[in-house]
Amino acid sequence: MDERLHGKVALVTGGTSGIGAGAVRRLSAEGARVAFTGSNADAAAKLCAETGARFFSHRVQDAPSWKPLTDELQAAYGRMDIVFANAGIETGDGSIESITLEGWEHILGVNLTGVMLTVRAAVMMMRDNPEGPAGSIIVNSSMNANRAMGNFMAYSVTKSAVIAVTKSVATHCGNQGYKIRCNAILPGVVETDMIQGVINRAPDPAAALAQFEGMAPLKRMAKVEEIAALVAYLASDEAAFISGSEYVIDGATTAGMTGV
Repeated sequence: MDERLHGKVALVTGGTSGIGAGAVRRLSAEGARVAFTGSNADAAAKLCAETGARFFSHRVQDAPSWKPLTDELQAAYGRMDIVFANAGIETGDGSIESITLEGWEHILGVNLTGVMLTVRAAVMMMRDNPEGPAGSIIVNSSMNANRAMGNFMAYSVTKSAVIAVTKSVATHCGNQGYKIRCNAILPGVVETDMIQGVINRAPDPAAALAQFEGMAPLKRMAKVEEIAALVAYLASDEAAFISGSEYVIDGATTAGMTGV
């Protein structure tokens, strides 16, 4: 694989599984030195052994812990070029009638405040790069930013809100004269271990699989590697004039109506 990210340093939050782990693999394969965060130490150890990346146990919503983490990253790498704000949760979500205040606040803490804290730390680290302020920030949103789910209200709300965070940060950095770009990706249903678990636990796994695959006109789920490829492109110098954008990668799920 072409090492178009050679010499760059990357941070991936929520990097121990799913899209995050896929991004760790792809960014490492393209030559970046990768750090990633999360809380699953066993999964992290396997990923480190596979990719040579370095794991930092960290929760994105814990504001006081960001300064020690960024200090450690600066000491270890001396720069930061790519940050993928990927960490997110759905646990505790529900409809407007069923969600608890505790569930609402927990999801907003990780999916919105956690993203804001990640992006703020990214800007601060990238601002101090030896060659001057430069870098690429990628925020993991969702197709549900545009098509909200009735039974996952907090998730839908946060995934919409982080697009506004993305655009605000992109505008600010440009106005400040920083060569720091910020973009959002909006994946559809992705074939992760979590989704496979949902399928396996369904009363009729074959029907559940067909439902997930039938959501997109392309009649399949996205592969983790396809999402990671988009992250790598936005992280690269090939995307040097792309900032403040949102990239839907959902197999045309939200493009239009099927019709009758």
